[in-house]
Amino acid sequence: MELKDLLLTPLYLAIFYGLAFAMRKRFTNPLTKRYFIPALSVKFLGALSLGLIYQFYYGGGDTFNYFNESKEINKAFFDSPSVAFKLLLASDGEFDGSMAKYAGQMHWFNSETEYFIVKVSGFLGLFCFHTYSVIALMFALLSFSGVWALYNTFLRLYPRLYKELAIAVFFVPSVFFWGSGLAKDSLCLGALGWIFYAFYNLFVARTNIARGVLALLIAGFVLKSVKIYILISFIPPVMLWITTQYSAGIKSGLVRGLLMPFMIAIGGGIGFVVSQSVASGNQNYDFDKIEDRATVASTYHNSISHTEVAKGRGMGNSGYAMEDFTGPQDIPKLAPKAVVIGLFRPFLWEVSNPVMLLSGLEILWITYLTFQVFRKTGVLRTFSKIGSTPLVLFCVIFSVLFAIGTAITSGNFGNLVRYRIPMWPFYVTALFVLQDDYTRKQAVKKKRRAVPVRRPQLAGAA
Repeated sequence: MELKDLLLTPLYLAIFYGLAFAMRKRFTNPLTKRYFIPALSVKFLGALSLGLIYQFYYGGGDTFNYFNESKEINKAFFDSPSVAFKLLLASDGEFDGSMAKYAGQMHWFNSETEYFIVKVSGFLGLFCFHTYSVIALMFALLSFSGVWALYNTFLRLYPRLYKELAIAVFFVPSVFFWGSGLAKDSLCLGALGWIFYAFYNLFVARTNIARGVLALLIAGFVLKSVKIYILISFIPPVMLWITTQYSAGIKSGLVRGLLMPFMIAIGGGIGFVVSQSVASGNQNYDFDKIEDRATVASTYHNSISHTEVAKGRGMGNSGYAMEDFTGPQDIPKLAPKAVVIGLFRPFLWEVSNPVMLLSGLEILWITYLTFQVFRKTGVLRTFSKIGSTPLVLFCVIFSVLFAIGTAITSGNFGNLVRYRIPMWPFYVTALFVLQDDYTRKQAVKKKRRAVPVRRPQLAGAA
């Protein structure tokens, strides 16, 4: 970071907060109004903290690599705007002679996913004298727009849980820390919120069609360009949610029970086909190549973890043992262990530095919430409730699939903590909905016991 970061960051923060206060009334109601500014504030806090941690604790990282390479795009705008627009539209590493001067200075020009972040950073830099901290705040704003859309969509289904849903969506520490700064995760988290909003409005509520289509196209493009595996993991459970949501509207319990298995099969099948179509042709996530990708990623991240230990920095000895993944046939065998790793680790005794300690405490809280739901409701009743509640079913399946995928491919907790943040808003939401269902049932039972029993009087009694 430079001197201009210290000078411009307060100014842009004042501008962004001014806009937020001016627009708050339009995007909130009396219940959600109180969370708008705090939710935005933790996003800003996460964006600035991420830069500080990477600069002063890790001594550098991808966030600064994105920023430094995006300087070339910024330079191109001042040299030749036409060339700059070519750089913004470039894909697959293709360039002509006019772009060579700038493309040659960018290590990630040939890497489509990383270069997408470079392009966004370069474009946003035009509006803030290409200042790292201000660009990070802009990434936080983009992410916030998506998570606020996600929050409001959840509220349309469970308006009573406005406090709990705010915690699940905005205030899980790893989500607002890793999902706010100048990084892939910020854009992907925001895009995931918008794409959930789009699916709900287009296929469940059938309202705001034009806005839903626009959100679906833009958010889908961002996820496909940056982290297509999020899209692949999201589509099957969201299609399952849509079909079960329709079947839940059937009044006859008998007909609903008979149709549910077919609706689940149809929804899951459609989702799988669409996911396979989305992944087809992608060199990293094509279904035919996913086993090679998982093996390479796990091996690479484990080697990075041990290299960082040897250098005396990074996440410490954060690698974990996962059997070799040779193909989809190994998933059933690895799934139980992967779910435990993805949802409930690192344990506190596996913590090796202050950064991981925060993650360990967060996991302890999430584990406690999970345990409380099963303890109070009972194991069988909990699974029955999950299966009979479409949104909870979607949230749990998406979270479990995501936990399995990230645990198998991450190789160490340092990467796992960052990769799994898209699932936390959904998983924690599912826990709060299940908890609320138990609380409401207990309140009804208590109310029934409190009603006095009226005994009939005997004939002739005074």
